[in-house]
Amino acid sequence: MEPVIDQAFAATLYTDDDAGLDTGASLLAAAPTADAELVRRGEEFVRRAWERGWLPADVVRVVRRDLDEHAAGLAAGLIAAEVRRYPELPPRWRSQLDELPAAPPWGRPDRFSYASALLGLYRLLLALPVIEPVGPPPGAAREALYRPPVAGEPRMLTRIRALLAKAEATGFPEEAEALSAKAQELMARHSIDEALLAARTHGDRTPGACRIGVDAPYETAKAILLDAVASANRCRAVWNSDFGFTTVVGFEADLEAVELLHTSLLVQGTAAMTRAEAGQRAGGRKRTKTFRQSFLMAYAQRVGARLADGTARATAEADAEGGAGGGAGAGSGLLPVLAARDLAVGDTAEKMFPRTTTTRVRGATDLDGWNHGTRAADRARMGGGTPEIRG
Repeated sequence: MEPVIDQAFAATLYTDDDAGLDTGASLLAAAPTADAELVRRGEEFVRRAWERGWLPADVVRVVRRDLDEHAAGLAAGLIAAEVRRYPELPPRWRSQLDELPAAPPWGRPDRFSYASALLGLYRLLLALPVIEPVGPPPGAAREALYRPPVAGEPRMLTRIRALLAKAEATGFPEEAEALSAKAQELMARHSIDEALLAARTHGDRTPGACRIGVDAPYETAKAILLDAVASANRCRAVWNSDFGFTTVVGFEADLEAVELLHTSLLVQGTAAMTRAEAGQRAGGRKRTKTFRQSFLMAYAQRVGARLADGTARATAEADAEGGAGGGAGAGSGLLPVLAARDLAVGDTAEKMFPRTTTTRVRGATDLDGWNHGTRAADRARMGGGTPEIRG
């Protein structure tokens, strides 16, 4: 006789109707002896996701979006169980695992409902397509997993995080402006130092990639903000709107800068938008959706312009300092080094995404929202025509 799990899977995983889901859940609810094998099969589906290029945060994000928070918790439980089999994990996995939601208790609220939710999750996991990998899967050779840290990097990142945390927490726009500006300055100088160190030591570091979630609502404006932060930090960003994430390609120090700065600027922008919207509502306005969309579009464009200016200033200052020091460091050598790294990042992005498209997005339609967003970007210290994004 066919095992009950195979019967349940046959009824459920290769159809998309509720009747099959109910049939499979009924079979599993009546067979508690199959519970262990059911979990083992789920871990196998998760393992297949790694082989297709997915990371823990990617899986949880798409499950939460397409199913619900309960299913995201089920996925998190399977992920946590599956990764225990690996003695070492790729870079960035540990932080993603630490942020997973809590797994719900087994069999709650009842065996049928639990089995139904689990089968719905398995159906989604089985359908995940192959996507561009941004690092080795777990279980890869140790040399593929290990990326040696840059000298002094943890201390620098700790300082940058502290500055951005203060910028997010302060209620004074001028203080947030100064703190964010200082953080961006440190990021730009750290990137330059890393580039020069690699050139002097003939290091074999190559560009890598990471994924950053771009969640609804207003995901277009958020993707534009992330693209602006990536460009200012010498990275390339490609937005996948279908799966709700952007892949950022760049050197490791620059990728970390993008992750830190984007998160902070999004927090600052959202807080400023909420305050501005409250003022609009107090004045009797009702069009909050168009106000928010226009606010974030303006914020993203203005932030991008200011970030680009800051990076250009930091580069010019570092080049001048190197020249004043007799040419032993930056001086005549900095700009070619940065140009070579830009070329390497571009080549890597083109190889990863040979068929990207550049799309014009719909502009802002609320003048008040646009003006408030521009002023918020000025305060964050970080134009013009219709923005373009790659995806």
